[in-house]
Amino acid sequence: MRRLVVAFALVITVGLARADDGYRLWLRYDPIADAKLRATYIAEAKKIILFTPTGADSPTLALAKAELTAGIRGLLSADPEIIVRPAVKIEDGLGDDGFVLHPRNDRVEITAPRDIGALYGAFAVLRQMQEQRPIGDLPYTNRPKIQRRMLNHWDNLDRSVERGYAGQSLWEWDRLPAEINPRYRDYARACASLGLNGVVPVNVNANAQFLTARYLEKIAALADVFRPYGIRLYLTARFSAPVEIGGLKTADPLDAGLIAWWHDKAAEIYRAIPDFGGFLVKANSEGQPGPQNYGRTHADGANLLANAVASRGGIVIWRAFVYDANIPDDRHKQAYTEFEPLDGKFRDNVIVQVKNGPIDFMPREPFHPLFGAMTHTSLALELQITQEYLGGSSQLAFLAPLWKEVLDADTARPETGTTVAQIVDGSAYRHRLSAVAGVANTGTDRNWCGNQLAAANWYAYGRLAWDHSLTAAAIADEWTRQTFSNDPRVVQTITTMLLASREAVVNYSMPLGLHHIMARNHHQGPGPWVAGGRADWTSLYYHRADENGIGFDRTKTGSNALGQYAPDAARLWSDPAKCSDEFLLWFHHLPWDYRMRSGQILWDEICLHYQRGVDTVRGWQKSWNALAGTIDDERFQSVQALLARQEREARIWRDACTQYFATFSKRPLPAGVEPPEHPLAYYRRLPAPFAAADKDSAAK
Repeated sequence: MRRLVVAFALVITVGLARADDGYRLWLRYDPIADAKLRATYIAEAKKIILFTPTGADSPTLALAKAELTAGIRGLLSADPEIIVRPAVKIEDGLGDDGFVLHPRNDRVEITAPRDIGALYGAFAVLRQMQEQRPIGDLPYTNRPKIQRRMLNHWDNLDRSVERGYAGQSLWEWDRLPAEINPRYRDYARACASLGLNGVVPVNVNANAQFLTARYLEKIAALADVFRPYGIRLYLTARFSAPVEIGGLKTADPLDAGLIAWWHDKAAEIYRAIPDFGGFLVKANSEGQPGPQNYGRTHADGANLLANAVASRGGIVIWRAFVYDANIPDDRHKQAYTEFEPLDGKFRDNVIVQVKNGPIDFMPREPFHPLFGAMTHTSLALELQITQEYLGGSSQLAFLAPLWKEVLDADTARPETGTTVAQIVDGSAYRHRLSAVAGVANTGTDRNWCGNQLAAANWYAYGRLAWDHSLTAAAIADEWTRQTFSNDPRVVQTITTMLLASREAVVNYSMPLGLHHIMARNHHQGPGPWVAGGRADWTSLYYHRADENGIGFDRTKTGSNALGQYAPDAARLWSDPAKCSDEFLLWFHHLPWDYRMRSGQILWDEICLHYQRGVDTVRGWQKSWNALAGTIDDERFQSVQALLARQEREARIWRDACTQYFATFSKRPLPAGVEPPEHPLAYYRRLPAPFAAADKDSAAK
């Protein structure tokens, strides 16, 4: 009975949170000031009809009706008539989550094959009003391109968040299942507004305790909250759990006792969570146990778990993020080397989850070579919303341009239609399953994501998960209008900042294909000097700077990582004269006096990029200050503080890196690059200046 009550409960946050602290995210529903526009909307949306197969009320339709009522009251100061009716005909091709919108004079009709589609349609109508666009411009048919649109939380049992920069974990394990924090519903509501339909609440560096009966009861309570919003829960599975919590002596995936244990555990989970989505697994990576401990393959391990959940419609998402310090080969190559030979050996309810690039969520990477290479295996794209390598929550870095780069990348395989997006959505090779995953950036900070602008990445991920054909510019425009203002000056300023921000971070931290040169462990500040310990966790392993030049040779004369790409793709990068500047030092080790397309020598070009990044942030400061009076004081001052800190951090990156690399190039800074404020020794002694614990409270 407790769970039933939770499932029907609803908290709409309009009016409950402080108006300008960021809590309401993009769902603000503030009154439209233009009286004429308001009157037009009232006339066009006087009545809203939700057509579903049964026409019967449900918890999800109750949410849709409540959202429409709250949104239209807030935006228009009017009460709409909302009716649920059985659909006479539902358009083919909508899938499980699609919907059709029909504006008809004084009413809007939302038709969907499932109740969740009606909720998604309700959010689409309200988004149109928030952006002050004509209702008649609404898309008539809308369906997601990817089936499973997931958030992965790297949250731990003690409520710490690995690579989290916005406070503690949202999940209050000590209070669940008896106490349901209203924030859980607000989180689910925000996810549903973007069409996200899957959540993994716990870390991929898994803790077996989350599979015990005690924690399954807590997780089941979360599932009850999320279910009306169309969100299914998944769990990370520690491969050694049967040994750690089950009393078994082996986790060999071919052991009969182990197979029985996982079948029994799956049955237990489904009794607690009938719509359980399945398991996410990190195995034989960074110290996590896995099937290779027993001489078995990743396919053996994945198929073991897939068999356990298959009869109930569950899936297994098996991460391809694997590398081993004991293997001397280029880390860029290791995931491909392990997984490509297993293509076609996974069960059909297994999805192999591949990061966007071959190293680890760097500010810029080429697309992962597994995309296009595994034609008989469903591949999910893993993206990082939290800014592990892009300044945490202390820097503005809008990631939609990064994600669009990989989604739109052409793998250049002989088959037609093999962009990464077409591989991920299943259309390239006609796969039954499709999925995308984003590592969440949420926490207990009042504004959810650590600073007032970071929620743009949560929003952008959700919109691209639904429709990867959207442009970064369109998404930035949507988010700005809903979150801040429709004032053209505000929209122009903020969208310009958002769209330039990722490139600015690349310029002042890792330009021209430099990568993995951040400080050890916290990953948020410069550390091109990091050495010692396992080589593939050091900066020297990647930049390979010496008196002769800089960069990682991944051509045939080096590690030949380019050999893992299709020949046409490899040719784009194999010749330094033809390789784009963005990936030049990713694939080539070049002399300091190498002549660039700009006419500058390589050393000067590196330094000028560092300066360009600093200058870009300074330009934002001026643009933002010009908005004084157009944005509420609380958020205005918060972003002002954020940009001030980012400018300081950009200078530290510039001065630390240019001085360090100058010890090899033996060249002076070129004209136009400011001299460093301190000697190199100063920057090498800085105590983790960008660590999350040092975050300015003003930038929250």
